Amino acid sequence: MKVPTVGESITEVTVAQWLKNDGDYVEMDEVVAELESDKATFELPAEKAGILRHVASEGDTLEIGAVICKIEEGGKPEGSTDKADDDKSGDEPKEEPQDDSSSSEPAESQETYASGTASPAAAKILKEKGIDPKNVKGTGKDGRITKEDALNASSTPAQSAPKAESKETPAPANATSFAVPAGAREEKREKMSSLRKTIAKRLVTVKNETAMLTTFNEVDMKPIMDIRSKYKDKFKEKHGIGLGFMSCFAKAVCMALKEWPSVNARIDENEVVFSNFVDISIAVSAPKGLVVPVIRNAESMSLQDIEKSVAELAGKARDNKLTIEEMTGGTFTITNGGVFGSMMSTPIINAPQSAILGMHNIIQRPVAINGEVVIRPMMYVALSYDHRIIDGRESVSFLVRVKELLEDPTRLLLDV
Repeated sequence: MKVPTVGESITEVTVAQWLKNDGDYVEMDEVVAELESDKATFELPAEKAGILRHVASEGDTLEIGAVICKIEEGGKPEGSTDKADDDKSGDEPKEEPQDDSSSSEPAESQETYASGTASPAAAKILKEKGIDPKNVKGTGKDGRITKEDALNASSTPAQSAPKAESKETPAPANATSFAVPAGAREEKREKMSSLRKTIAKRLVTVKNETAMLTTFNEVDMKPIMDIRSKYKDKFKEKHGIGLGFMSCFAKAVCMALKEWPSVNARIDENEVVFSNFVDISIAVSAPKGLVVPVIRNAESMSLQDIEKSVAELAGKARDNKLTIEEMTGGTFTITNGGVFGSMMSTPIINAPQSAILGMHNIIQRPVAINGEVVIRPMMYVALSYDHRIIDGRESVSFLVRVKELLEDPTRLLLDV
């Protein structure tokens, strides 16, 4: 089997994970490996049934068309059907993985290749939660551990009590996998993934090849928060999705871009390209790094449609299921560092776009309103832009317009 063509401009992939071991029997179209490019993650299905023989190892980088594995002619091992049936029976599921050595009783102890194997997304979740996959019962095909299994396990295992405080960052998972005695001085090396290398290269390129500048402002979030508090239950009941801040910001951005189109433009060699549509890229933290899926034609979408699109794309990002098409394009980017506690930042432009809006955390602060000092939930916002095609007047005016729309949300509905 050769590495398939997975997308335009992709010339090589990395073997992220073998989902089937060397020597395992595989069915036709059964996923045997996970491949990672500089843009996305892909699954590699078997081209025919037989015995799998690895040619490449995990972590190897292969060019498109290179041989990654072979499938030899061979019959299905005896007892395979019985093992699959036993996995579905549900009898004492936690003890089955511990009886691998009892090969003389295949109907009771042998498992399919997938039993106890976590999907890539599930493996990431379990690692972050510090849970051993052996202690999780898989409900997926042939007993494979799905993302839902991992999410459910994270809140129920007996050993999870001390892990309850570790959900905000992956640090505890790293500590678990790289624990050393107190006072010890050790280092660990990890090969950079293709995605991480591409992110690093793009960020350096943007810093070196654009005249990037950042302007700041602040938004009184009380009006938006009051609307959410008043209508969030009815909104969710009617549309099946929660009303968040992202849809309000996206709507405000779309309206402001109509007035200041250069903020939505891009440079293409010696020309400036203006778009009469708004494809908003939403920065999402995925298990393997930052990805930026795109909401197409956001300017014509309602708040609920935007919220549904954000939820769908974020879910795909967490599961490493985003397609190249879903991450390609975009005319403007919004990134929300506030979910991680960021108070202020200077976001880097998502090339070839010319501007990016940074949202931050909401903090109760004293502010002067009508000559009086009051406490309001305030958010700093930042607009990084390419000064080659966006002047200071345009960038500042754009950000002020976004602020005005958010502080008077009725304008979002009346388009005034």
